[in-house]
Amino acid sequence: MNEMVINWQKVLIIAKKELRFFFFSPIAYIFVCIFLALMGVVFFFFPFYNFFMINQVEMRIFFEILPPVLSIIIPLVTMALFSEEFSVGSYEILNTLAVTTFDITLGKFIAATAFIASALIPTLIYPVSLMLLGDLSIMPVIGGYIGSVFLIGALTSIGILTSAITKNQIIAFITAFAACLTISFLIQLAMPVIPGIVSPLFDYLSAFSHFSNIARGILDWRDILYFLSIIVIALYSTKLVLDNRK
Repeated sequence: MNEMVINWQKVLIIAKKELRFFFFSPIAYIFVCIFLALMGVVFFFFPFYNFFMINQVEMRIFFEILPPVLSIIIPLVTMALFSEEFSVGSYEILNTLAVTTFDITLGKFIAATAFIASALIPTLIYPVSLMLLGDLSIMPVIGGYIGSVFLIGALTSIGILTSAITKNQIIAFITAFAACLTISFLIQLAMPVIPGIVSPLFDYLSAFSHFSNIARGILDWRDILYFLSIIVIALYSTKLVLDNRK
């Protein structure tokens, strides 16, 4: 039972250590640049669906393309969080310290989520620019960014879990990418062909559906609970995986 008592001081120490790695790692910045480039190119220049084609002052396209893009970027960031430490043996050193597996998991989660969410800050130039072009409805923008943080948290927790399962970073990336893309995009894409009797279930399982609700400026506790449930389940599962390695 003591394993589930969170020592926030140790969690924050681990989070700061991971954040230092992220913010001083050129690879991490490469991932952020890829994210910003993908979002910019798709938002403005995607052949079949872009800002200039709809000719409206809104951020809807940005938030619609965000889930599949995050499904690529987040596994790239999280794939080494545990698997690399397993490979080089540094996790065994960390495990000898007076820190629980849940503290380690939570610290890494906070750091990775904060780093990935910080990549959204440069994108604020989009709504600022749109406000100069016309009458931009601000509530969907605020809701979209709030929903983005919840989505990042959920997908990051999945990425951390897959990284804890294997020593192979490539396998960790592929597994996380498949899981993230499925819940954040593919389920929603398949909704038209899903039988009506089970469509409500699949609609609930779709992160895209819950994210879209929040991105419309609708803060429903059921959507927030959905993302929090994924985070809790994934992080607790990561703890169990790490416990089995002891």
